[in-house]
Amino acid sequence: MVTIKSAEAATAIRGVQYDSRRIGPGDLFVAMRGGSNDGNRFIENALAKGAVAVVTDSSETYERLRREHGSAGAALVEQGRRALAEAAAALFHHPQQHLALSGVTGTNGKTTTAFLLEAMLRSVGRQCVLIGTIETHIAGQVRESPHTTPESRDVLELFSEGVEAGATEAVMEMSSHALDQERVWGLPVDVAIFTNLTQDHLDYHGTMENYFAAKMRLFEGVGTPPPRVAVVNVDDPYGKRIADTADRSQLVRYGLSGDGDYCAEQITMRAGETRFRLKTPHGSADVRSPLTGRMNIYNLLAAAAAAHARGLTLDQIAAAAESGAQVPGRFEVVPSKSGFTVVVDYAHTDDALRNLIALARELVHDRGGRVVTLFGCGGDRDRTKRPRMGRAAGEGSDLVVLTSDNPRSEEPSAIIAEALTGVQQTGTQCIVEEDRAHAIEIAVRSARAGDIVLIAGKGHEKVQVLRTGPVPFDDVAVAGRVLKGME
Repeated sequence: MVTIKSAEAATAIRGVQYDSRRIGPGDLFVAMRGGSNDGNRFIENALAKGAVAVVTDSSETYERLRREHGSAGAALVEQGRRALAEAAAALFHHPQQHLALSGVTGTNGKTTTAFLLEAMLRSVGRQCVLIGTIETHIAGQVRESPHTTPESRDVLELFSEGVEAGATEAVMEMSSHALDQERVWGLPVDVAIFTNLTQDHLDYHGTMENYFAAKMRLFEGVGTPPPRVAVVNVDDPYGKRIADTADRSQLVRYGLSGDGDYCAEQITMRAGETRFRLKTPHGSADVRSPLTGRMNIYNLLAAAAAAHARGLTLDQIAAAAESGAQVPGRFEVVPSKSGFTVVVDYAHTDDALRNLIALARELVHDRGGRVVTLFGCGGDRDRTKRPRMGRAAGEGSDLVVLTSDNPRSEEPSAIIAEALTGVQQTGTQCIVEEDRAHAIEIAVRSARAGDIVLIAGKGHEKVQVLRTGPVPFDDVAVAGRVLKGME
């Protein structure tokens, strides 16, 4: 229990919420303004449900509360999200102080890198909290993740549960939205990881410089000092900029170009296996991983550097990499007896799509196979990347199947038309089918022995978001049904 002081009196509170629907008797309601909503609109609802105190970032609302609800505690703050983080930290007894936190940011690779790092830490007996796009782990317990990076109150509750279960480490994906909106305010990061930066989320950030500035906040500290260690991909031009400015952290560079402290040599790859020699300032080790592709070598290097910074030996890192599990929706191979390969992957930017197709091309090269790529573009998101994704798909594929992704409030046919212009610039054959399930069937049934069919964009997601709301949809399950019907 903590106490909030208002102009009238001190009020004891038992819990903290930012969503009025979750309020219980004795709770503090933090009413904060957001990009698309304003929590101050729901104060009456929160009070009706038993809130005994309100923190608001609106002076007008604060004055009204004092006039109309004198019995309720009230406080005015400049930054609602900071107040939420500080109140939640106090109520949950500052669990962030009992966990060594590793934060991962970047456009692509965050999820896989976070999974790999957590697996490495667990392999030496450490209990962990993992918070990310696909799943949340609390000392081995697996839960679904509603957001890549939740609000601070929810993060701190998860941290508290983890500490109670014996966790000493935490690994978090930190999205640019979360860093910009200060959802991670006050979380001390021990090891910060930067994977890469390519065009995405410009519907929110506006420019690549704003997008980069949001990512940089992880390395500056969000209400905390900068991280002890900064693990940075120096093959990425934005990573080089971070490396040039992260002078208050111990800098660890990684990459494939030879400029990194952690690099990979003697690389061999095939579907379901990657081998390389991990070279570091502390020695070398042979690494074998069930993950495939150059992108996953970057992810393995990032996780290895971070794990070493958290005290693991190179031998421990190599052993953990070999036993690493498949990350759902990341180059996930759908089981089949068809003689061709069907892969589901989350690639939803032009850069990620280009990397995915390049990997597929490399894998089919020796067997003379083709690359068939199915993709779509999300609605209510950066429109400028749609033709870029179309061009990336067309340039690397033998056949493109263009379909719907998560259209949200937009008309699917309009989204497809914008992406189609990019495909048409390449001259590659393209089949347009708005219905995603039917499109998957077309793509799979077009394949022949030796081919790879890439189903890109949604990865691990289990719903498709339409104008009318989300409906159940699973790329892996749909592809599996088509393959079963072909046996």
